[in-house]
Amino acid sequence: MKRFAQFVFAITLVALAASASAHHVLGRPAYSLNEDSNTPPSMQVETQIGNYFVTYMVFPAFPRAGEPGRINLYARNIDNGKPFTGNVTFTARDDTWFDTAKPEKLGVQVIDDNVFRQGFVFKHDGDYIIRAEFHDGGEPYLIDFPLRIGQPSPVGPLTLAGVALFAVLVGGSLFQRKRLQRDRIRAAHRDERSHSTREEGVS
Repeated sequence: MKRFAQFVFAITLVALAASASAHHVLGRPAYSLNEDSNTPPSMQVETQIGNYFVTYMVFPAFPRAGEPGRINLYARNIDNGKPFTGNVTFTARDDTWFDTAKPEKLGVQVIDDNVFRQGFVFKHDGDYIIRAEFHDGGEPYLIDFPLRIGQPSPVGPLTLAGVALFAVLVGGSLFQRKRLQRDRIRAAHRDERSHSTREEGVS
């Protein structure tokens, strides 16, 4: 049982290390991108947060690793309809349970024609969380949204950990079965020796 607990702990550490090293993303200024501005977005979400009505879009429709993409964010005050005019910081992190690494900064953007534009280039396919953060009136505003790059591999750290755990359970079961068989054989030998000793004593 102790070995089993140690093995599960080791698998957990491997999963943590794999997810922690998976951050590979580059921020790009929006003006350096060459993609067609008419390309449809992969998502368009509108939400209300605090005193602002926020809309964000991600381009292109199917972002892939190694290719440039961009985020467009609009933030308007709910009361007067005026756009937010401060700075917006964009960061990215892996969308995994075991993600313990710090988010990577994509960039800090200023408003351009009522839009905050942030470019990005991800080196690997996967699921990520993009965060847009700004402050107004001493209050922080955090907007998180998921972003999928390419087609992530179905075999991730959690899958590997599950397979390893299953293998440990099966191996432990087989080990216990063999151990019980050896114990039965030894008990049978002891019974035979004991029976032979009694017979010799009687004769």
